[in-house]
Amino acid sequence: MPRLSANLGFLFTDLPFLDRFAAAAKAGFAGVEFASPYEHDAREIERRLADHGLTQALFNLPAGDWDAGERGIAILPGRVEAFRDGVARALDLAETLGCERLNCLAGVAPPDAARGKLEATFLDNLAYAAEAAARRKVKLLIEPINNRDMPGFYLNRTDDALRLIERAGSDNLYLQADIYHMQVMEGDLARRLEAAAPRIAHIQIADNPGRHEPGTGEINYAFLIPLIDRLGCDGWIGCEYRPTTAETAFGWMSAYRA
Repeated sequence: MPRLSANLGFLFTDLPFLDRFAAAAKAGFAGVEFASPYEHDAREIERRLADHGLTQALFNLPAGDWDAGERGIAILPGRVEAFRDGVARALDLAETLGCERLNCLAGVAPPDAARGKLEATFLDNLAYAAEAAARRKVKLLIEPINNRDMPGFYLNRTDDALRLIERAGSDNLYLQADIYHMQVMEGDLARRLEAAAPRIAHIQIADNPGRHEPGTGEINYAFLIPLIDRLGCDGWIGCEYRPTTAETAFGWMSAYRA
């Protein structure tokens, strides 16, 4: 059974952030992940991880000014210096937290921008970040996100992500495969996971529609999770869903425990 990590941005949201670590451990998770640790004291996060025997599975590079609509800055030609500063900040924090994977959000494409220029910027930034991460023994990931939940997001499809990984030319660049986003944009999940398996370093799950826990929608996780296990995908399965109720949030996990 692949290891399960709790996404603290989606789970236990009725609790203060630092109290969610204990809740994740109590629910049976071995690891945690979240989008942005930068608003919190790193040493306090480190203590919560140690206190509850949790691994920091993943977090994102700094995503820019979220309140202003930025959802990553890796594609933006005018934000290269800020991107590189963010890489250094994230790697320092990853070392503190013992985190071996960082996700790089591409960003929302400006409506008047030339796509070729955005891709060239993205590739340069990925090459820079992947090399910097390799020196610190951290894997760099990119994630396709559906354009319904995040309109205008630059990277939406698995094949495009794999093409960019190949073009970037780094052995330290991987795919974060979010099955919820993949279902919304592409479907044909088993074949896509099989084709991408050698480059997958992290998986995230939620059902569709509603982005709720597995078993509440159309995705056949009873088939997919054993398939992921057989494919030998490296890393964690991150539970990035909104529970329908507190009582039903984690019952689905019992079928997959070793």
